[in-house]
Amino acid sequence: MIVQYLLLAAIVLSLAIVQLNFRYASPLLAIADRWLRWLIFSFGAAHFCLFLELVNRPYWVLVAAFFFIWFLGETLYNWLAISALSVSPLPLFPRYAINSSGEEWPVQPRLLKVREWLRAQGLRQVQALKAEVGGGLYLRVSIYQDAASTLRVQVTFLPQNNGAIGLCYTLTSITSAGERYITDNLTVPFAGFYPENWFVERRPWSRSLVRLLERHRARLLAAKVTAVSFSTEPLNDLNFAQNELDRLNTELGFLHPHPEREDFGKITHEGRYRVWKEIWMLNYLGRAQRYE
Repeated sequence: MIVQYLLLAAIVLSLAIVQLNFRYASPLLAIADRWLRWLIFSFGAAHFCLFLELVNRPYWVLVAAFFFIWFLGETLYNWLAISALSVSPLPLFPRYAINSSGEEWPVQPRLLKVREWLRAQGLRQVQALKAEVGGGLYLRVSIYQDAASTLRVQVTFLPQNNGAIGLCYTLTSITSAGERYITDNLTVPFAGFYPENWFVERRPWSRSLVRLLERHRARLLAAKVTAVSFSTEPLNDLNFAQNELDRLNTELGFLHPHPEREDFGKITHEGRYRVWKEIWMLNYLGRAQRYE
């Protein structure tokens, strides 16, 4: 009886988290709900089997078995999704264009507060961009820059399956040696390779732009490097970076060469494994691979 009440409470809590996440699109809430659903399935299925006397095994053995079954099921689902992405026409490194539609910043109180904070810090918007990711769906990006043009803050709006809008930040600085320092909190898997002179730190758990900015500046200070002004506008810089990532990941075997992609898909088997692993790490641990 106690197990039934606990399961019922867990289901109610899961539904409450889902409703809350419709408003906030928080990856932390999403992680909590994924773990909760996994536990509900494991304990609930084990309790169901014992209640109907379908299996004559200890309760904890059944819980462990159904825990593993969930893992296998989600692994299969993720692997099929990665394979579908690989053979689909959706671009892995989409090209950006100027967003002249006027829909550059969603009108939501929590998002408008971010824009107000950016302005209060002396950061000004330099460009609003968009990139089509397929099916008429656009990734919207707003680029802010400090007065010295040594720091760029890329605000990315990610449409969620539940209709909410996720918010991610990418902070970029260029050094006098041509090194690129990037600090972001993106929650989408990358799993590929970056150029040797790119120093990337991904912090999906960090949802505060204030703390992310502090971390970015601390990294520059710890590396004893000086940021210099950007010499190109954001549109050209982003598209150059996308082309460079496509070229490098093709050379290193993460992606198939362009002539082979129609027959074998875009992502190699090694690349698919890396993406699968990062999906698990992001979905259940909120951690990305180390890229430094």
